[in-house]
Amino acid sequence: MIYNFDELTNRRNTNCEKWDNCAERFGRNDLLPLWVADMDFKTPDFIINALKQRLEHEVLGYPIRPRSFYDAVKNWLQQRGWQIDTDKISFSPGVVPAINFAVNVFTNPGDRILINTPVYHPFMYAVNNHGRTLVKSSLVNSGGYYTVDFDDFEKKLASGVKMFIMCSPHNPVGRVWTVDELKKTGELCLKYNVLIISDEIHSDLIFKPHKHTYFASISKEFASQTVTFIAPSKTFNIAGLSSSIIYSDNAVLHEKISRYLKHLSISAGTVFGDVALEAAYTYGGSWLNQLLEYLDGNCEYVVDYLKKHIPQIRTVKPEGTYLMWLDCRELNMTSSQIQEFMVSKAGLALNPGCIFGDEGELFVRMNIATQRTILVKAMDNLRKAMEQK
Repeated sequence: MIYNFDELTNRRNTNCEKWDNCAERFGRNDLLPLWVADMDFKTPDFIINALKQRLEHEVLGYPIRPRSFYDAVKNWLQQRGWQIDTDKISFSPGVVPAINFAVNVFTNPGDRILINTPVYHPFMYAVNNHGRTLVKSSLVNSGGYYTVDFDDFEKKLASGVKMFIMCSPHNPVGRVWTVDELKKTGELCLKYNVLIISDEIHSDLIFKPHKHTYFASISKEFASQTVTFIAPSKTFNIAGLSSSIIYSDNAVLHEKISRYLKHLSISAGTVFGDVALEAAYTYGGSWLNQLLEYLDGNCEYVVDYLKKHIPQIRTVKPEGTYLMWLDCRELNMTSSQIQEFMVSKAGLALNPGCIFGDEGELFVRMNIATQRTILVKAMDNLRKAMEQK
């Protein structure tokens, strides 16, 4: 089947955070929303059809999770180069909740937890909200291409860090870490006996020629020191169904977090979340390939447009994710002025970079997972605002 990602979908007045919460977050409801990390494309037909089929049985009582659910996860990951044991899969209602669970399960109040900044801001909340000590190692920005400062990374690990929360691929800078980078990260964490919590929710959203490597797939040693989080929510636009996976090859780590989830009585999930995840991972390959081609075109469009029409705002094409990291430092504005400019002058709702850490000051994050016509309108708005600046 050929999918039409240009088809417009009206998401207003559907209790949609991205489109219906702009007034509360940005002070206006007439903005083009390119902020929340979900997509404006319709959820694929094979997922909708699976949900409809389940609704034909008009009893929505307590569910059990069928073996086919676990097999779908295993087969999807196997096709992408990672062999897993279905007996070590745990369910979580989302990756962000799972990170918070892991912080509580594997560390104690006051423990030091390391992150690479700028990074997805809920990482910081998961550390600070539970009374742990946040340790930051800044990524190195070389003309928009970010790398790990391994000297600083090791120095921070050696300071008594108990856990490293890794973002792979990286949100918001769009890096897909190479095998060499991942190996160096893992070797240092093993050296200092630091547990790796690996958020790999964007692992399906990779642009050619780049390739995602699941961190725990690299070696048995890495796998024994890692807890991985994946979900179909970003890939297939089903974040509202709250279904994700926690996985660890280490039986002790698996047992600890599984027991914690059972004690919280949230491991059951929902009927529809299970159905959607299984359908996504069973039938989603062709749809994903077409999605990536479309998203790649959106990225190219933004990169080319900025170079030609708004060179003061710089970006590089992300290697993965559908998020673009825009460098606004040449606008000669403060962070708050950039935000005001984007909202009041350009009519755009974008994430201010400062929420991702101090290194994001004077940057903004833009979600390009929308129809090309909306993206064209957004870039046109930005160009006109710059001309009147």
